[in-house]
Amino acid sequence: MMKAVLELGLDTFGDVTSGADGKSLTHAQVLRNVVDEAVLADQLGIDFIGIGEHHRADFAVSAPEVVLAAIAARTKRIRLGSAVTVLSSDDPIRVFQRFSTLDALSNGRAEVILGRGSFTESFPLFGYALNDYETLFEQKLDLFAALISEKSVTWQGSIRPPLTNQEVFPPIETGSLKTWIGVGGSPESVVRAARYNLPLMLAIIGGDPTRFAPYVDLSQRAYAQLGKPVQPIGVHSPGYVAVTDEQAREELWPDYKRMRDRIGAERGWPPMERKEFDQEAEHGSLYVGSVDTVARKIAATAKALGIARFDMKYSAGAVPHEKLMQCIELYGTRVIPMVRELLA
Repeated sequence: MMKAVLELGLDTFGDVTSGADGKSLTHAQVLRNVVDEAVLADQLGIDFIGIGEHHRADFAVSAPEVVLAAIAARTKRIRLGSAVTVLSSDDPIRVFQRFSTLDALSNGRAEVILGRGSFTESFPLFGYALNDYETLFEQKLDLFAALISEKSVTWQGSIRPPLTNQEVFPPIETGSLKTWIGVGGSPESVVRAARYNLPLMLAIIGGDPTRFAPYVDLSQRAYAQLGKPVQPIGVHSPGYVAVTDEQAREELWPDYKRMRDRIGAERGWPPMERKEFDQEAEHGSLYVGSVDTVARKIAATAKALGIARFDMKYSAGAVPHEKLMQCIELYGTRVIPMVRELLA
């Protein structure tokens, strides 16, 4: 059942953007710009800002919680979270402590989205073997679930020494840290979220979003079979808003293609053709266009999947900070009200 009021948020990975001279900004400047983007989102009443974690040259954010803490100090109401935290190559206790600290500094506005991530650079960087990919995530999620549900934790696994009646500080002031499981399309991951009684964030980055309807159905069946209340489902998808459809596509296309081709070269994908980009904009999971186009597409996805939140990843490649600010302005002042009206 969809919530009466759909939450509407934004996500960014801190893509390294271009300056006025067309050259890449420094990572430091991009980080400062991300904070300014989040401050604007807060001022416009946008519900959530998610900051991604990457460990590669084309993204500036490797420590989302530090960026989120800076945002917390300059905002009042927007909820703050990761998009996503790569739990497999991190320490669950340290992740919990960083987010419980963020939650305290922001007066209870912190959320965490836990996932495997779409890149693997963090594994060798932090000394983990890719052969342990499944075991690391499963056991670390199991430990994290214990941390958010118990005041003192007793836990045992194969990846670290056991814990016995261990307390972790600071505790969550409100007693609960909202924790999502980020999923890219694995049925096993959907069922795992239900097993831990956690909400699901679907990363839908290509193709018709309604193809994820079976995962929504699976999630609801899994909660029912486990005798647990159905948890919210959210969607994370890329998008970009401008005054007209043509302007939005022309502004996004060159940088989107460069980003996609750079990643595709590493993964064996062919270069992206313009017709594929247009197909994604018209029928897929790329929410690019005018206010009317993007709002109607978000509303259609919300209705089809019965989601509780939609987060638009507004940064894509080197699109300049000034254009991202304009996109955020249109999203907050015009897209969100229109989506709410369409769903009323």
